[in-house]
Amino acid sequence: MKILHVTPHLGGGVGKAHAALSSVLPKNAVDQTFILLEPPRDPRYANLIAEGGASVIVAQDIDHIARLASEADIVQFEFWNHPRLFECLSRCEFPAMRSVFWSHISGLAPPVIQPGLMEEAGRFVFTTEASLSIPSLSGLSRAGKIRVINSGFGFADAPQRAPRANGKLTIAYLGTVDFVKMHPAFFDVVDRLDADNALISVWGNVDISGDVARYARTMRHPERIAFYGETAAPAAALSRADIFFYPLQPDHYGTAENVLIEAMSLGLVPVVMNNPAEMAIVRDGETGFVAHSIDHCVALLRMLLSSPDARARVSRNAIRYVAENRTPLQSAQEFMVLWLGMLNEPARHCDFRSAIGQSPAEWFLATQRLRGADWESTGQYAAGKPSKGTLAHFENAFAGDASLARLRR
Repeated sequence: MKILHVTPHLGGGVGKAHAALSSVLPKNAVDQTFILLEPPRDPRYANLIAEGGASVIVAQDIDHIARLASEADIVQFEFWNHPRLFECLSRCEFPAMRSVFWSHISGLAPPVIQPGLMEEAGRFVFTTEASLSIPSLSGLSRAGKIRVINSGFGFADAPQRAPRANGKLTIAYLGTVDFVKMHPAFFDVVDRLDADNALISVWGNVDISGDVARYARTMRHPERIAFYGETAAPAAALSRADIFFYPLQPDHYGTAENVLIEAMSLGLVPVVMNNPAEMAIVRDGETGFVAHSIDHCVALLRMLLSSPDARARVSRNAIRYVAENRTPLQSAQEFMVLWLGMLNEPARHCDFRSAIGQSPAEWFLATQRLRGADWESTGQYAAGKPSKGTLAHFENAFAGDASLARLRR
């Protein structure tokens, strides 16, 4: 069975997920090819996937993708709001094919997922059960098009938990240290804790001139937090901690939340906000704690800092939950069932262009609002860094495009 994965790149969570899956898929049954729409900036996971026997190549052009699609049994699009993927979906003259989308965005808030795109796909697979609440899914679910397959996995070989420094407990955050995802109240909560019995470690890249660094400097007790930057060894970093404090913005773009699952697999007790993606992972009071407000965050952390029995009970539950429910083998088996079932279906032509438009501006707007809403240029899209899926990202990919320029007016 030949599977062609069409993906913007294999960095971050997508690359990590496929490296784990490729290692457990049966090599005698599955022949995987990953075609990247841009050269990899971080080749770590692409190299791991290639070392495991899959083919990893960078697309020469749009026609190259179509040729490989014609040779595949299944074409799987690794889907998120990346400008090169939207260009590919709109401009590539795909042959008749059996198509799968594995969505690495939830669709619950922008970036949205166009219903027409889900309708055109052979199967549309989410990475979180939270996405099943999208209103437009009812007809698609009845048609058997919708699936959920997890992409976040725990550490297979958990390192030994490190002893606490100076007898204090450690509260850790690891991930995107940017208010596009991280909740700014993180620092307010830390200010309100008892500093005598806790250390707070923040792992992730911090822009020293950005909003997070400026906010941290306004704390009453900035000395309570240690910023450690990015780490190539997250298991080792997290093994030093007892509690994983992971408050995210209510409209954040995450789905499987790999780092949350990884922290739980090590026995850290998670405290998260009541956002859909986190609530699909953490069982409140059993495998972690779900806060409904910033005050609630403070109360939960204070309780955990003073309750070793509660920490021990939830830690054991979290380890067991991840080991039983969030493994690469489970997701690989679910994909095998999905792919094999699709082999009995005829290949068909897909009109992705009708769902997302023809120009870079239409592609960007297709990530921001549903078709049929006001797609006129409004000038509301602020300038900024070309970070994931922003207008600046699309402008960087399609420099000088007139349609995108109109969105700034």
